[in-house]
Amino acid sequence: MREVAVIGVGIQKWGELWNRSIRDLFVESASKAMTDAGVDHIDSMYIGCMSSGLFAAQEHLASVLADYLGVTPAAAARVETACASSSLAMRLGWMEVASGLSDIVLIGGVEKMTDVTGEEATFALASAADTEYEGYNGVTFPGLYAMMARAHMDRYGTTLEQLSQVAVKNHANGALNPDAQYPFKVTLEQVMNSTMVAEPLRLLHCSPITDGAAVVILCPADRAGEFLKDRPRVVVTGSGHATDTIALHSREDITWLKATEVAAKRAYDMAGVGPGDIDFAEVHDCFTIAEIIVTEALGFFERGQGGPAAERGDTAREGSRPVNTSGGLKSKGHPVGATGAAQIIEVTRQLWGEAGDRQLPNPRRGLAQNMGGSGGSTLVHILERR
Repeated sequence: MREVAVIGVGIQKWGELWNRSIRDLFVESASKAMTDAGVDHIDSMYIGCMSSGLFAAQEHLASVLADYLGVTPAAAARVETACASSSLAMRLGWMEVASGLSDIVLIGGVEKMTDVTGEEATFALASAADTEYEGYNGVTFPGLYAMMARAHMDRYGTTLEQLSQVAVKNHANGALNPDAQYPFKVTLEQVMNSTMVAEPLRLLHCSPITDGAAVVILCPADRAGEFLKDRPRVVVTGSGHATDTIALHSREDITWLKATEVAAKRAYDMAGVGPGDIDFAEVHDCFTIAEIIVTEALGFFERGQGGPAAERGDTAREGSRPVNTSGGLKSKGHPVGATGAAQIIEVTRQLWGEAGDRQLPNPRRGLAQNMGGSGGSTLVHILERR
C-alpha cells in the first residue's frame, strides 16, 4: 500500500448556525480545505453524517454535497456510524488513496442539529443506541453514560471532582480555539454545581448540540511535496476499526470500551508503535466519563487510573499526555457527523505547528479516537510528522 498524507484542512466556527443549511456548512469547510491544499479538483469524496434525514430532512447527501461543492461527476458517498461517521470517512478515504485507486480524496463530515426541537434532537441521537431495548425503555445517552460513570466510580473510586476536571481542562483548551462553540473557561465549582442531567452527570459534564462541518484532503505521501510547500509531511501510519455490542446491558463490563481497545491495538500494530509513543491525542469526550475510560482503553493509563490522571493534570496541555488540545467535544462542540474529521484537523495542525496559542512543543506523533453511541463502534487513527 502507498503511504497517505494530509495536505489540506478546512473547518468553520461551530455553534448554533441558524442562517446556514447543511450544504452551506459543508461547502464552506470543503472550499477552505481545497484552498488550503491548493487543489482544483478531487477524485472522490467520503462524507460522514449521522442523521441528515432526521436533523435536516435531507437524504441522498452525497449527491447534494457534490453538486453544491461543484465537483460532479466525482464519485461521492455518505457514510454513517453514528458519532464516528467522519472517522469512518477518513478510513475509507485513506484506503482509497493507499490502494492506488485515487490520488486526491476529500474526506469530511457535517451535521446540522439545531433546526429541530430539543425533543427531536434527543430522538435522533437516541437512534444511535439500541432502539428496541434502550430507546424503547426511555434510556437516552446521558443515562447510558451516567450508568458507565456510576459503575466506574463504584469500582475504581473515580470521583465527581475527577469527572469535572476533564471539563475544566477541555474548556481551558477550547478557550484558545477560535473555531470552538464554547471558547471559554469554566471553574471546578461551576462544573460541579451545574444542573443535574443524569446522576452523577451534570450539564457541564456533557457535550452540546452543534452545527458544523470539517474537511480534510488526502493524497499519496510521495506527492505531498507538490501541495505542502513549507509544511512538514503528516502521514497516516495507523488505522484501526472495531465494533462492540450496541446495547450497554449486553457488555461484559460497562466500565470498559472493548471496541476502543481493539481498534487502538490494530492502529498501534499497523504503525509499529505503542501507547507510550503517542505524544498527544484527540479523543471522544461526549461526556467527561468517556474521556476517562477512553484514555484507559487506549493504554495511556491503567484501568481505573484515568480519573486520577485527569486530576493530576497528566492530560492537560502541559502534562505528560495532552488530550483534547482542541477543547474536545465538550468545548469545541459535537456536530456528530463532523467530529471525527475535526479531530484529524487538530492532530494535523499540531503536527504542522499551526495550532496557535494551544500549540504543543514539537509533537511528532498524534492519535485520534472517535466512537459511535456508547462505544458500539470505534475508529483510531495515528498520524506522524515526517
